[in-house]
Amino acid sequence: MIEAVVFDMDGVLIDSEQIWDAAREELVQERGGRWHDRAQRDMMGMSSPEWSRYLHDELGLPEPPEEINDEVVRRMIGLYRARLPLLAGAREAVKRLAARWPLGLASSSNRPIIELVLELARLTDSFRVTVSSEEVAGGKPAPDVYLETARQLGVAPERCAAIEDSHNGIRSAHAAGMRVIAIPNRVFPPDEEALALADAVLDSLEGLTPETVSASCGSGSSRP
Repeated sequence: MIEAVVFDMDGVLIDSEQIWDAAREELVQERGGRWHDRAQRDMMGMSSPEWSRYLHDELGLPEPPEEINDEVVRRMIGLYRARLPLLAGAREAVKRLAARWPLGLASSSNRPIIELVLELARLTDSFRVTVSSEEVAGGKPAPDVYLETARQLGVAPERCAAIEDSHNGIRSAHAAGMRVIAIPNRVFPPDEEALALADAVLDSLEGLTPETVSASCGSGSSRP
């Protein structure tokens, strides 16, 4: 039986992957780094310490990772304050599920960005717990951020349903032992191997209801 629902943020509630990509690529180009076509996919799901090290070590930015992180976050906050790319149906889906279960948020975004997005979306009060992967040992696809969210919710991971969109996110929630509902990212879709780990796949947030969560995750069945 599902006792809590945990949302990812980027790609599930906000259409942000392209914005992160553009902000980091712009910084790399400005500072004389070496951007390549694999960079976006490589960094999807990474925690901020991980992607800032990647920008330094792999893409050649000369600044220390901490400075890289601060600059990217500054740019992202400015972009979100100008226009929050909230996905259609995101607020309604959160409210529907919050009326049934306690909600958590397990995000790869930095803490200031999580708080700003929820404030601008008027969803802060809908989430009992929010955890950034910068606050745990490993970013997605490691299970750490989902395990910590479940711990703070006081619910066993196997009693949680996770809402994810990306290959690293799906792997992370699955590795934590949660039921996984995938709403595939249309721009950066999860690979078939990751998608096969999901317990259910939905086309959009419109289909994310208490009924579909209960039906797709079962009432106590276990994975093979």
